[in-house]
Amino acid sequence: MTVRALVFDVFGTLVDWRSGVAREAARLLAPYAPALDAGAFADTWRGRYNPSMETVRSGARPFVDLDTLQAESLPDVLAQFGIAGVPEDVRRELVQAWHRLDAWPEVPDAMRRLRERHLLAPNSNGHVRLMADLARRNGFVFDAILGAGYSRDYKPKPALYRDAVAAFGFAPAETLMVAAHSNDLAAAASHGLSTAHIARPHEHGPAGGETAPSVPVTYAARDLADLADQLGC
Repeated sequence: MTVRALVFDVFGTLVDWRSGVAREAARLLAPYAPALDAGAFADTWRGRYNPSMETVRSGARPFVDLDTLQAESLPDVLAQFGIAGVPEDVRRELVQAWHRLDAWPEVPDAMRRLRERHLLAPNSNGHVRLMADLARRNGFVFDAILGAGYSRDYKPKPALYRDAVAAFGFAPAETLMVAAHSNDLAAAASHGLSTAHIARPHEHGPAGGETAPSVPVTYAARDLADLADQLGC
């Protein structure tokens, strides 16, 4: 079946979260932790990502956006690194680091190519303002903003995939979930979406990233430009 819409994971797939968060942490925390291992700080903060979202996914609390969850997890991360005395305004700016991430090099041009023939939207755990800020920073043009803010839940809950299909009104197989994470693609496929894996071997810095999917996918691509080639864009 012809693919008519692409919906994207964003953190790790379209943007390099680790480098961006490390850059901002090094800058903002320099007065309080001049010897900070900023990459390790970014990794540790990202490690709180899924446990914090699970409080919403499990129904233990109502939906709150990713900025709220990141702000709630930040004090423990600072404490883990022995960083004290960080004022509230600096903590707020640190949360905004997630709004100032840069795209992987090939992504902006590949997105322009893909948009010539397909509808595009994020299907991310980031909320609307976060997706809008990343889009404006990196020159992405989306036809809608789907994902957590739209579905009021977090992946891999079914609503995010079902709502992504319903939003554009195409058949599930005509909607392509694009991600660098096999678990996201497995969840999408379970709801009938087509799937595309993007290799991001440097997503986690020294810890690497997925170089190939660990689940069956419709497309496996070296990067987003390769996916655009495979789709004839």
